[in-house]
Amino acid sequence: MIESKRFGSKKALIDIDETICFYSDKRVYELAEPNFENIAKINKLFEEGWHITYWTGRGESSKRDLKELTLSQLNKWGCKFNDLITGYCPNGGPTKPNFDLVIDDKAKRIEEL
Repeated sequence: MIESKRFGSKKALIDIDETICFYSDKRVYELAEPNFENIAKINKLFEEGWHITYWTGRGESSKRDLKELTLSQLNKWGCKFNDLITGYCPNGGPTKPNFDLVIDDKAKRIEEL
C-alpha cells in the first residue's frame, strides 16, 4: 500500500479575479477593484502559517506576461502570500491552465471561509 505522507505547512491555491478582486464592467486587469474583506480572509490563513500561492489565469489566453502587474496589485492591496503563478510565463515555469470548472475534494469558494 502507498500512503500519503504530507508534511509541513498547509498549502492553499488562491485565484485572484472574482475572488479577491472584482470588476464593475469588463475585465480590464488594471481596473480591478480589490475586496479587502476577502483579502483579509486569505491574509488570516497566511498569518496562521499557511503557504499561500496566488494562482491566476491572467495572460494564458493572450500569451502576455502579466506577472509584474499582478505582483504590483497584490502588494498595493496588502496581500500576504508566498508565491504567484500566472497563466503565462515566457521562461517556461509553472502556469495556471485555462479551465471553466475545478472539481476537487478540497475546493472551497471564498464565501465559505
